[in-house]
Amino acid sequence: MTAPSTHEVTLLLAEWAKGNERALDALTPLVYKELRQLAASYLRKERQSHTLQPTALVHEAYLRLVNHKNPSWQNRSHFFGVAARLMRQILVDHARGRQAVKRAALKVPLEEAVSFQQERRRDLVALDAGLNALEKIDPRKCKAVELRYFAGLSMEEVARALDVSLVTVRRDLRMAEAWLQREIQNA
Repeated sequence: MTAPSTHEVTLLLAEWAKGNERALDALTPLVYKELRQLAASYLRKERQSHTLQPTALVHEAYLRLVNHKNPSWQNRSHFFGVAARLMRQILVDHARGRQAVKRAALKVPLEEAVSFQQERRRDLVALDAGLNALEKIDPRKCKAVELRYFAGLSMEEVARALDVSLVTVRRDLRMAEAWLQREIQNA
């Protein structure tokens, strides 16, 4: 079975937004597989006995996605961007529940903080707080980080989703990473 085209997913999202339940039925297996792969990639480095499994993560995110009252998905990238944000929120909630200890001020690369490993729970909570603060001052940079690191989109896909140039995406990510690094250290 080949991967669904971006156009096919976008068309089904548009039909679902118009209230077509058959479109949602057709869309479900297409996006579920991608969501499952995304969740699995986040949790791949976790210990095997970790209490949050990719299937549980994707199910929770998917339920939240399909329960939108008036979905208005612009395209595939928008849908997966929202899905990535939901997964981040779920993982942060899980990390907060499992780790209430104040984190030590250590320098943590963004890729490691996003890895969701056991020893990185505190970093994930700090990263979430940093992303929330970044969103208030520069929503586009926050969205670029979410699409790149949480949704797993390529730089080109992020540029298309944000309707900016590839150079702008690279610059936004560099600036956001540096800003988040400082926020994580000061948390």
